[in-house]
Amino acid sequence: MSNYQAYFRCISGCAGKHSLDEVVYHCPTCGNLLEVHHELTPLQEQNGTQWKKKFDERRQDYRFPMASGIWSKKEWILPNIEDQDIVTTFEGFTPLLPAERFARSLDLSELYIKQCGNTHTGSFKDLGMTVLVSQVKAMIRKGKKIRAVAAASTGDTSAALSAYAALAGIPSLVFLPRNKVSIAQLIQPVANGAIVLSLDTDFDGCMAMVKKITADNSIYLANSMNSLRVEGQKSIAIEMVQQLGWQVPDWVVIPGGNLGNVSALGKGFQMMLDLGLIQKKPRIAVAQAQQANPLYRAFQKGLDNFSLPAFEAVQAQKTLASAIQIGNPVSIEKAVKTLLSFQGVVEEATEQEIADISARADRAGLFVCPHTAVTLAALEKLRQQQVIQKQDQVIVISTAHGLKFSEQKVQYHEGTLEQITSSYKNQPVSLPNDEKAVREALASLL
Repeated sequence: MSNYQAYFRCISGCAGKHSLDEVVYHCPTCGNLLEVHHELTPLQEQNGTQWKKKFDERRQDYRFPMASGIWSKKEWILPNIEDQDIVTTFEGFTPLLPAERFARSLDLSELYIKQCGNTHTGSFKDLGMTVLVSQVKAMIRKGKKIRAVAAASTGDTSAALSAYAALAGIPSLVFLPRNKVSIAQLIQPVANGAIVLSLDTDFDGCMAMVKKITADNSIYLANSMNSLRVEGQKSIAIEMVQQLGWQVPDWVVIPGGNLGNVSALGKGFQMMLDLGLIQKKPRIAVAQAQQANPLYRAFQKGLDNFSLPAFEAVQAQKTLASAIQIGNPVSIEKAVKTLLSFQGVVEEATEQEIADISARADRAGLFVCPHTAVTLAALEKLRQQQVIQKQDQVIVISTAHGLKFSEQKVQYHEGTLEQITSSYKNQPVSLPNDEKAVREALASLL
């Protein structure tokens, strides 16, 4: 057992520490969400330069568990978990892709795409799920009576949960809104052996149901209200800075649904600042689909006056960005605190903007998911508004692999996507197997 200490505590500052081995999601005093808190004093025994050297050296280690971008930073994540309990697919260490051609279309000098969808199940959810499932495995080994892990999902969470639970040999239970996830997202938990419940509701309805089912603590809740997920996802911030030679970008733009990823990003940057690895914070922009935009609406009212009693959830409407089709995000308060701390802004994107910028990004070689498209559309607006300047270094968080949404892309290029004008559609050209016909077609197309 190391000297490093991590435990749950209330995000509102209520007294009390709660062991990570406890099945607890809310503060018993005020009912607010918990966060994983790391005692900084033991971590500060190494200075920022030493931590950077350690992390850089581990980047070259391809052995278990250091080959994982999460577990190579174990002291900052779950410092006291034993290696035998770690459940990993060597997630993390995803590419930071320079998007020079697309940047020019936005009148930006420097744009990177953090490809968080280049993971085992194809989304950034793997980064948090490795932490949560590893902790559950450790709890079960120590005698905790946990029958299964469960989550409500719009697709990606269910894929990650079911995969990591299958690796660990732990039963998984997922609640999906019927007919609101892609086939690629649905088949993953089915193939991984999860119990899949397809409910006639939306994500918020599934979330309400999973809270009821996990209330007796025999089934462990795996949604992002469980802050173990945030611990893994905060590694995105650390990785991107490391990939930039330990330099901080001017802006990070990230899609927002249930909003756990927003607070995770802020937590990663804050931890690096506290431990001397960086000397400044980036600014954070959150992008929401116009059809599911409660944070954007709150931002329009002014975050400085934000309070939960005044927060208004919305009834999320159908959006191409199905993973963020959430009208009542559980991590709203954490997200607002992050935005206030990082001089944050919030922008939205219409369905037409999402569809078109996705096609434009694909033509620049990016092949993005619709949630990344929301982020790119918001980035374009913020650039046009001069909120983001041409010379700013910007990183966009790509949360899932575009292959999960192949049907949507096919429909766009066929011109059959509902209520969308396919301004950039590109269809195959059917020709006879005749050289003259091929040459004539190429003469008109090139």
